Amino acid sequence: MIRCDQTVAWTALQGHFEGHGRELDLREAFARDPARFEAFALQAPEVFADLSKNLWDLATRKLLLELARECALEDRRDAMFAGAPINTTEGRAVLHTALRAPRGFGPFSHEVHGVLDALLNYAEGIRDTTASGIRDVVNIGIGGSDLGPQMVVPALDAFAHPGLRFHFVSNVDGHDITPVLRKLKPAETLFIIASKTFTTQETMANAAVAREWFLAQGMAEADIARHFVGATTNLNAATAFGIHTTFGFWDWVGGRYSLWSAIGLPIALAVGSDHFRALLAGAHAMDRHFATAPLEANLPVQLGLLDVWYRNFHRFTSRSVAPYHQGLKRLPAYLQQLEMESNGKCVDFDGQPLTFGTSPVVWGEPGTNGQHAYFQMLHQGTDVIPVEFIAVKHPTHAHADLHAKALANCLAQAQALMRGKTTEAAAAEKAPTASPTLDARTVARHRSFPGNRPSSMLLLDQLNPRSLGALIAMYEHRVFTSGAVWGINSFDQWGVELGKALASDLLPRLVPGDQHGATTGLDASTAGLLRRLTA
Repeated sequence: MIRCDQTVAWTALQGHFEGHGRELDLREAFARDPARFEAFALQAPEVFADLSKNLWDLATRKLLLELARECALEDRRDAMFAGAPINTTEGRAVLHTALRAPRGFGPFSHEVHGVLDALLNYAEGIRDTTASGIRDVVNIGIGGSDLGPQMVVPALDAFAHPGLRFHFVSNVDGHDITPVLRKLKPAETLFIIASKTFTTQETMANAAVAREWFLAQGMAEADIARHFVGATTNLNAATAFGIHTTFGFWDWVGGRYSLWSAIGLPIALAVGSDHFRALLAGAHAMDRHFATAPLEANLPVQLGLLDVWYRNFHRFTSRSVAPYHQGLKRLPAYLQQLEMESNGKCVDFDGQPLTFGTSPVVWGEPGTNGQHAYFQMLHQGTDVIPVEFIAVKHPTHAHADLHAKALANCLAQAQALMRGKTTEAAAAEKAPTASPTLDARTVARHRSFPGNRPSSMLLLDQLNPRSLGALIAMYEHRVFTSGAVWGINSFDQWGVELGKALASDLLPRLVPGDQHGATTGLDASTAGLLRRLTA
């Protein structure tokens, strides 16, 4: 493999950026080329993308595609789909795509569909609330065992079972689980303990609290088997806990790619087996697009290369995600893990330090809420932050006037970021709230916008299981693309480990016992804080 900064295309991109890219003005670009929208529009399964409001031109895209080919992106992509151990630091394959492949296709198909069939049969039994008696479902997990289901369930609210309520507990802070338990009746509650190893510290701590609460409410030990279910491969630990029903998955399923597996049980409970299969089918359609579409027409590839262009040449350090659909309110949080845990790396495949930036900071809120929060900075702040808008053509509610307002705001924000407003234009307007003691020119400078700020627009016809599956898979493959170009391992997460190890050392110092309050071996800051907390 050739690392991106060692390629001919990288050097050409640096020259192109200095000569043309740095000063590209979107307003001028559209004025010169009436067909710019068509040139930078892409249709993938369930997702249409308008990339024309980004700071690139056809020459930029051509050079980025050359970079991808020099970095052997296609070979690395094919290796992933074939099940090669591309997670080199852990010696594992990366096969979340196999979880959504149709029966008889893809690696491990027999095992995958065996678990899927059992999972969906179980979910349908619980969804028969008259027979099961279940009214509340509590998912206890963290990271990928929480963020995926917690994002998808509200996104598909229009398709959800009307008689089931869903709760998600992830934080080891007791302020998370306590208010959830307060709402529940034990005889009507199903707890899902989502941990591949059944040893995840935060998950097992919350699971123990849930079990203790369940028994304290007068339920018997024997009732645990009916009211607790495990998404885990550690059958012995689950059995010792009292759980008899478990659904497993494999070490080639990374946590942040696991909603398609047994971790997706809350989703299956919410929307049922047919809609869960549609979610998988949408993702599979995007998998085939990523695997087979030419790079020039490949949406995840184009987005991943645009990320490289912005991060390494424009030096933009973050990207804001603004879904104009309330159902996608948890999508930015989900994408934070997907992208930042995958590509937040500082060494290449050989463990050599990188001389360029990798993952941007990913953040955002649903529109129109974000407009009244952080959009001020997007329009007039000193940093240029690319924005990713997500719009949905057809709502799943009957309030057409509200939906039109949401779409109008979405389009207007993208337009405003690009157009901006000159001081002269601001001076020609009336500003009713401006101070009457301030001269008009000064007010106009405060009300001017630089414009030429980039954005992408992703458009779905409707937010449904199939389109959501395609959208999520698109983001997965986009992250893969940028990581492959950067020459990093996007599928490990060693940075998560150190803090956990240190917490294990500090915990007994906080709990009364032999080491309570002990500060031996600690730095002065940690020792000082520990003394204050245990005094």
